[in-house]
Amino acid sequence: MRILRGFEEFVESGIIRKRTPDLMRAKSLYEEGRKRKKFLDELSQKIGMNDENANYFVENAYDILIGLVRAKLLTNGYYASGNGAHEAEVSFMSYLGFSEKDVRFMNDLRYFRNGILYYGKCFDVDYGNKVLEFLKRIYPKLMDEEE
Repeated sequence: MRILRGFEEFVESGIIRKRTPDLMRAKSLYEEGRKRKKFLDELSQKIGMNDENANYFVENAYDILIGLVRAKLLTNGYYASGNGAHEAEVSFMSYLGFSEKDVRFMNDLRYFRNGILYYGKCFDVDYGNKVLEFLKRIYPKLMDEEE
């Protein structure tokens, strides 16, 4: 896997652009993140994760997290688009003060989620549980200081 470029490199390349903060869209993304997290928690409690459905938990956890990172971007007056936008959004986590380890895990999650969507990659319950633990730990930090 490639090393994730720094946030400033994405700004310099034009993948991340400065703009007026979009607080209404950010608020919508925070609310969607709340709803998705609640749904994933209910799914986990009522159905549970197994090797057959672990991919769905991985995908949903990523969608929740990247949506909240995107909300932070918009709140801070940035927007990502084009080839590498998701990578750029993940790099923004370091700008927000997340550890290199957490940014690396999120970038791996981004990469693996693409593997699920485009290449039929399957993950087991062990990896799914790691992702849910990561979500549980990171989610409150991304929701903190919600606008």
